[in-house]
Amino acid sequence: LREPGLNLRVVQLFRDPRAVHNSRLKARQALLRESVQVLRSRHRAEPRGPARHQQQHLLLPSGFLGGGRPPQPQHRAEFFLGGALEVICQAWLRDLLLARRAPDWLRRRYTQLRYEDLVREPRAELRRLLRFAGLTVPPALEDFVLNMTRGAAYSSDRPFLISARDAREAVHAWRERLSRQQVRQVEAACGEAMSILAY
Repeated sequence: LREPGLNLRVVQLFRDPRAVHNSRLKARQALLRESVQVLRSRHRAEPRGPARHQQQHLLLPSGFLGGGRPPQPQHRAEFFLGGALEVICQAWLRDLLLARRAPDWLRRRYTQLRYEDLVREPRAELRRLLRFAGLTVPPALEDFVLNMTRGAAYSSDRPFLISARDAREAVHAWRERLSRQQVRQVEAACGEAMSILAY
């Protein structure tokens, strides 16, 4: 970021962790290996020595009885996905706290974007992002963004399909698909970051 030969800008995209968990559960098999890698990254990042007394809110699948027992095979994917989301939320929180304390030179080169804001106001958010990057907004790009977020369909069964669809449906899909227990677990694990991001 301080390299004088570069004009580097950082846009950090966030999404409601409840919606993230919902999407990750729908694609659980495709994300299983990635989730294990994320969990390993936490293990590598933890300091050695005495155990930390930080409260952990591991996101467990419905009906899983914790107690230190390994997850049953049918719950293993959900166990890893939930644990990975917790690691992701902890990383978000570190980033958000760093951004709050950032010096001016960093603040000028860093911005945040919530997925929900982009979906609700795609043209306004696109203009804001390109203005931040020092770029102009070609009309064709505005049309493309509007088309991709206001398409006629919504493919909830294929969460990572790149297509024109009504992305506003994805914003609240988690409300219909996650159980109350799952929502409470996500909010417990990700609450601090969610609060800062106004979720």
